[in-house]
Amino acid sequence: MSSAIIAIVGRPNVGKSTLFNRILGFREAIVLDVPGVTRDRKYAETEWAGNHFTIIDTGGFVPDSDDVFERAIREQAAIAIEEADAVVFVVDAETGLTPLDSEIANILRKSKKPIYLTVNKIDSARHEVQAHEFYELGLGEPLSVSAMAGRQIGDFLDAITSGFGKTEETEDQSRLRLAVIGKPNVGKSSIVNALLGVKRQVVTDIPGTTRDPIDSILKYNQEEYILIDTAGLKKKRHVSESIEFYSALRTLKSIDRCDVALILFDAQRGFDVQDLHIVESTMQRHRAALIAVNKWDLVEKETNTAKEYEKFLREGLGLYDHIPIVFVSALTKQRIHKLIDIAKFIHEEQCKRIETSKLNNILLPEIENNPPKSSSPKEIKIKYISQVKVRGPVFAFFCNEPTLIQESYKRYLANRIRDHFGFQGVPLTLTFKRK
Repeated sequence: MSSAIIAIVGRPNVGKSTLFNRILGFREAIVLDVPGVTRDRKYAETEWAGNHFTIIDTGGFVPDSDDVFERAIREQAAIAIEEADAVVFVVDAETGLTPLDSEIANILRKSKKPIYLTVNKIDSARHEVQAHEFYELGLGEPLSVSAMAGRQIGDFLDAITSGFGKTEETEDQSRLRLAVIGKPNVGKSSIVNALLGVKRQVVTDIPGTTRDPIDSILKYNQEEYILIDTAGLKKKRHVSESIEFYSALRTLKSIDRCDVALILFDAQRGFDVQDLHIVESTMQRHRAALIAVNKWDLVEKETNTAKEYEKFLREGLGLYDHIPIVFVSALTKQRIHKLIDIAKFIHEEQCKRIETSKLNNILLPEIENNPPKSSSPKEIKIKYISQVKVRGPVFAFFCNEPTLIQESYKRYLANRIRDHFGFQGVPLTLTFKRK
């Protein structure tokens, strides 16, 4: 299920970051710092009442400032607005309506996005009257909140998530959707072009939404696949300082739209924190993945070069060392066809269901031999296991003390599932319920 992207914008010092943190305080969320950007912006994945969404915290938006620092913040805010599905426009009840608020409102109207006008610092019912002057902005009824105190945050979240899940999926679900993602300049477009050129395949363009790149249909071995290319960053003045932020948002949207993510690494650059961040984002959004190390033709090789490089990558991947790795070259088309074959295999893996009897017969003896340790006097007993979901496999473990299961033991169980049943490149979710 795709999650919406919501951007928080407003002039400086109206409480945007406080609201951002307050939203995350309602649910455990993964906060992601985007590296390489002036005054790193933050975005996080969270949920409210079963609605999953990504929330973006932007800097103070000053439309016409010539200050270099404020210009960089303005660029990032503009990018967030463009990539978002909806915008939370925060204003300050204490200072009241300002000319800068009116300027920002005019910019937001041109975006044609749903705008949620949010009047912050309404700390009690008797201050509600302070929200009335913001009707003048022409953005509909203001939502009154106090981000600091948490007042009416639940009503606010109900409002901004009310439209989620109402858009119908327009893409043909019979086609496997592959998103080609990775850092800038790792060869994403080159890989897509090489794939589309395999055996003179027939290519048809599929128009996406106004904010999404155009997808392509690849016909390979009598089957059709949708390639989602994230390389087409829009050319804008002054966007250089914000390019990583822009790329990160595009990557998130493409991950949400795909069945399998094809994550590109650059063989010459090695493996760094940004590569790991993209892998983590993919797994945390419950999308299957494979890794393609591009530009392999440019690497000087000895007998065990590929084996040693793969070992190096798996050590760096840590928890995600189950993701298949392929060494390819977009230029020479070396092993290009393997990417489609492995992506198809991974998709089949994430769609398979393990019989309950098989799960219990194989895993329960291992659990008995290596039972979970408890930090309390209570003994933990896992009595029954069942796979309750496919395509993002979910395994339910029924036990007497589900809250006492430690994270290290959860990882042990996930590894045992992989050892016996596969699921290469597929994120697994383990839930623990009282029996």
